[in-house]
Amino acid sequence: MAISGRIKIAEALKSATGITVTVKGWVRSKRGNKQVAFIALNDGSTIHNIQIVVDFSKISEEQLKPVTTGACLRATGTLVASPAAGQPVEIQADDIEIYGTADVETYPLQKKGHTLEFLREIAHLRPRTNTFGAILRIRHAMAFAIHYYFNEKGFRYIHTPLITASDAEGAGAMFRVTTLDMEQPPKNEQGKTDYTQDFFGRETSLTVSGQLEGELCAMALSEIYTFGPTFRAENSNTPRHLAEFWMIEPEMAFYDIHDNMNLAEDFIKYLVRYALEHCADDLKFLNDMYDKELIERLHSVVQTEFVRLAYTEGVDILLKSGEKFEYPVSWGIDLQSEHERYLVEKHFKKPVILTDYPKQIKAFYMKQNDDGKTVRAMDVLFPKIGEIIGGSQREENYDKLIERIKEDNMSTDTLWWYLDTRRFGSAEHSGFGLGFERLLLFVTGMTNIRDVIPFPRTPKNADF
Repeated sequence: MAISGRIKIAEALKSATGITVTVKGWVRSKRGNKQVAFIALNDGSTIHNIQIVVDFSKISEEQLKPVTTGACLRATGTLVASPAAGQPVEIQADDIEIYGTADVETYPLQKKGHTLEFLREIAHLRPRTNTFGAILRIRHAMAFAIHYYFNEKGFRYIHTPLITASDAEGAGAMFRVTTLDMEQPPKNEQGKTDYTQDFFGRETSLTVSGQLEGELCAMALSEIYTFGPTFRAENSNTPRHLAEFWMIEPEMAFYDIHDNMNLAEDFIKYLVRYALEHCADDLKFLNDMYDKELIERLHSVVQTEFVRLAYTEGVDILLKSGEKFEYPVSWGIDLQSEHERYLVEKHFKKPVILTDYPKQIKAFYMKQNDDGKTVRAMDVLFPKIGEIIGGSQREENYDKLIERIKEDNMSTDTLWWYLDTRRFGSAEHSGFGLGFERLLLFVTGMTNIRDVIPFPRTPKNADF
């Protein structure tokens, strides 16, 4: 029996023996002797290679000479049980066609054991490694699971604009979008760049968040979510920051802060559970190679009820901890990763949802509490990561929102459309943002955010 056309290696490894199959992929290694060659082939469909056994009485050794690590080829042959440990089947080749060779002197992935730092320098080739093949398959699975989760709950997927005239966070650090000649930009009467002559007739930037536009749609469709790229022009060269990253941002009408926390906890547990169920082989590889506690940690998150803790109580725990933190702790500070991880990893030993932050360290749109000092914010803190989700109940009161915008020295002129939702049919509503790459750091056990996105954008780096 023969299977016509190409079969993926993931499928071939599960197929019955005795059939003729054709596989295509890239060579991971080649070894052998004067009678036979063994080629490990991978097509990206699985972490596992399939072994191609080439008998030189069928295919000449000379024909096989161009086959080196990195070469691309087609192999057709009979699927048989493999005598080697760790692989159920192998292919006894009848025919091999070489699609593309890889020069042994210049192909940079000839050897195993390359550092992650080195692989970042060749991001265009690192998907061919076991590590990044696993990461990218998990990234795909998580993206699919996100859409599936929200679809099953009746949320609507909204595409929010990448080009905006507003700063959702009120913190600056945005990439400007312009068609003006930057060598000789037009000037206004004040001698400043005249953006009225720009493409949009005003100053615009790449978005830092789709939240504000998401709120508009939630006030019509009840439950929506966005999932798209966002941009921050912070000059942060750390393992936790990217200039371009992806955000998932659900916004829900008629949700208070408690509903918001319930959804966030259920959502992230669903995603971790999905990874455990659908990415077992890739997770085992990453667990064995990089983080021996990864799978155990993922299971613990799914099985644990998250702690819900007010910011004030959290600060009190940190002050009484006796720990010597790099950044001193006091009420009113924006907690650092070391503070968040202490609460999660040492004090509670489980994920924590921190709530009711001081209003001066949170964004203008968060609903104010009755104490006049705090807002109904919520951050989900995870082991090894710190903050993985940030959200809040949104301020639905028009007058209070105007007051906060003025306190933050922001302009209402560019937010008139946002304010309209508080003027016309305002309602209690909430939402949160999950950084996709932060999620992937947790799920994969990687420690540098540049290793969970195919082509990282960071200060002084826009290659590939």
